[in-house]
Amino acid sequence: QSDCPYVGCGESYSDHSTLHAQAKKHNLTVNLTTFRIWCYVCEREVFLEQRPTLVPVAAAPHHCKAPVGHPLKAVPIAVAEEEGLTGMKNIGNSCYMNAALQCVYVPLSRFFLDCSGLVRTDKKPALCKSYQKLISELWHKKRPSYVVPTSLSHGIKLVNPMFRGYAQQDTQEFLRCLMDQLHEELKEPLAECSMCADGSDVDERRDGDRSPSEDEFLSCDSGSSSDRGEGGGTGEADYFSHIEFLLCNIPLCHVSPPAQLLLSTRKKKQSHYRSVISDIFDGSILSLVQCLTCDRVSTTVETFQDLSLPIPGKEDLAKLHSSIHQNLPAKTGVCPDTYGSQGWISYIMDSIRRSVVSCIPSWFWGPMVTLEDCLAAFFAADELKGDNMYSCERCKKLRNGVKYCKVLRLPEILCIHLKRFRHEVMYSFKISSHVSFPLEGLDMRPFLAKESPSQITTYDLLSVICHHGTAGSGHYIAYCQNVINGQWYEFDDQYVTEVHETVVQNAEAYVLFYRKNSEESVRERQKVVALANMKEPSLLQFYISREWLNKFNTFTEPGPISNHTFLCQHGGIPPNKYHYIDDLVVILPQNVWEYLYNSFGGGPAVNHLYMCAICQVEIEALAKRRKVEIDTFIKLNKEFQAEEAPTVILCISMQWFREWESFVKGKDNEPPGPIDNSKICVMKGGHIQLKQGADYGQISEETWQYLLGIYGGGPEIAVRQTVVPADPDSLHGERKIEAETRAL
Repeated sequence: QSDCPYVGCGESYSDHSTLHAQAKKHNLTVNLTTFRIWCYVCEREVFLEQRPTLVPVAAAPHHCKAPVGHPLKAVPIAVAEEEGLTGMKNIGNSCYMNAALQCVYVPLSRFFLDCSGLVRTDKKPALCKSYQKLISELWHKKRPSYVVPTSLSHGIKLVNPMFRGYAQQDTQEFLRCLMDQLHEELKEPLAECSMCADGSDVDERRDGDRSPSEDEFLSCDSGSSSDRGEGGGTGEADYFSHIEFLLCNIPLCHVSPPAQLLLSTRKKKQSHYRSVISDIFDGSILSLVQCLTCDRVSTTVETFQDLSLPIPGKEDLAKLHSSIHQNLPAKTGVCPDTYGSQGWISYIMDSIRRSVVSCIPSWFWGPMVTLEDCLAAFFAADELKGDNMYSCERCKKLRNGVKYCKVLRLPEILCIHLKRFRHEVMYSFKISSHVSFPLEGLDMRPFLAKESPSQITTYDLLSVICHHGTAGSGHYIAYCQNVINGQWYEFDDQYVTEVHETVVQNAEAYVLFYRKNSEESVRERQKVVALANMKEPSLLQFYISREWLNKFNTFTEPGPISNHTFLCQHGGIPPNKYHYIDDLVVILPQNVWEYLYNSFGGGPAVNHLYMCAICQVEIEALAKRRKVEIDTFIKLNKEFQAEEAPTVILCISMQWFREWESFVKGKDNEPPGPIDNSKICVMKGGHIQLKQGADYGQISEETWQYLLGIYGGGPEIAVRQTVVPADPDSLHGERKIEAETRAL
């Protein structure tokens, strides 16, 4: 409305813009923060499709608004002509999803494009297929200026109902849900002989693959780290190993009920899984808790996919800087050589900003917080006292303690989440403090455990998600660096705008993605390309894992060559992978293979592809075993149901039964392990009893003995014991006494 200068707020408690639209019939409104248009008649967003080559400058920070009365400038940009410059249409308050997808696009795109044959799953809703389709659309040469992520949005709503509807959601929650589901659909069991990138045995899993006993503390006496070794050395783990060794060679009927309980708990299925998601985003933290009374130290290793960092306030910042100067080498707010690498414009802008900040009282602007401050606050020693005292197993009491955390293994992509939102009982609020972060040279070495095998500790910023607004409402945008031309771009739903790096530096960061930086890895790739271009004739050709080659092309630390992604333990091709083996391998000339093998190790060398006959026999035997087990169970269960008054009814954990059912029906390739009834029973008076409200099923004694003979485990829990019949002679004596009594 050219004659209407009205500007009104849109908060839920005083929505003046809606009242104005209803009163004046002015149905179109423009959001002054995001420049997006809303129609009150259609009750949906309006898109201006007639400006495909002009993108509005929606990238300006909140303090950089256009002068009143002047039209907004537009920056001409060839939309979608360069790789990775495609927007995503907002399909109903979905900016949280669009911003997150743009940020993880770069680290995941090469796998979904180069290793498309590995994107296979039989799990619903097949979100990995929807994501692969989205990546293909974003990368297609004839793609439009933006794509519509409808399929992926529908899939994520099936996985987690919280994303249904059109309410604003948290982008970090969406990221975690997306990554967990992609990992679940793409995960594969690790081969027994496969190793981590650092050469140590893989002993970590994501939360969904972790057994209940994994997060228990491995305890040890205080002493030098060399005595304890990585992960805590001797202690509870050795104790359980010794108990398991003793119990495994004793018939179950000779084992006491408490020992049965322990054995069934510890001998659970210990499956190790990995996926492209865990390869890229997974790191691990070493946590140590020391009792201040007896000096006992407990350690645990925890896997993380992102670091959620607090934003320290003024008082916290003063304490933090004081402790750093006392105990650790002094750290400046920015990383070394940052200014030199970012250019003189960035240096001048940052100097002006610091000068302005120094002229304004600290009570107005607040303390100057850096990303390194947030990291230091996260990894600072935490005193365990008061309501948060440490339960020391040696003292058998609550004691004061100290908790330390260090990074044990750094991920390829480091995801950092700043805790900007606080949710109290009665209200929520947002911490809008500016946190300065380096575009290049984020050094994680000060926060690294000395046992860490990570060699490369420097990261460069890849992308950042920003939130504009309050805790109740707002809008998400993303800033991403294009890997081809090195320029920064703002992704505001379907609009893509080129921005200067100073705009990124001044952004109100919420989630940051850093990628490991190594010039050595770039040189390694150049050497391999040069060797391949030599086209040197060779008598032998070698097959290498396509997935590992993708790691080599995208990771700074790809780790040893791992051909076990397409090989079985016998050295052949598993029958279930043989029909798509071309999607799993790449042929290399001899000179390239020798260079890679000498540089990274691993293997094994493969010159001939053949289907493994041993695996084929095992598959046939497994199918026969499944059929026998399920047929026998059905037969015994029918007999059990036909009994009118069974003498004995035994209980079985439904959690274990569901695992067994998935195995015999072919949904899970791994057997369920020993029967584990530990979660459905309690010890009372030295006897095992059924726990009230337990998740259990009832089976016959014959069915129990059949399953026990195959899988072992326990303990046995009876709901109805056998009633012992009375002795016939005693019954005759009782009748005689009764007759004599009547006669008297």
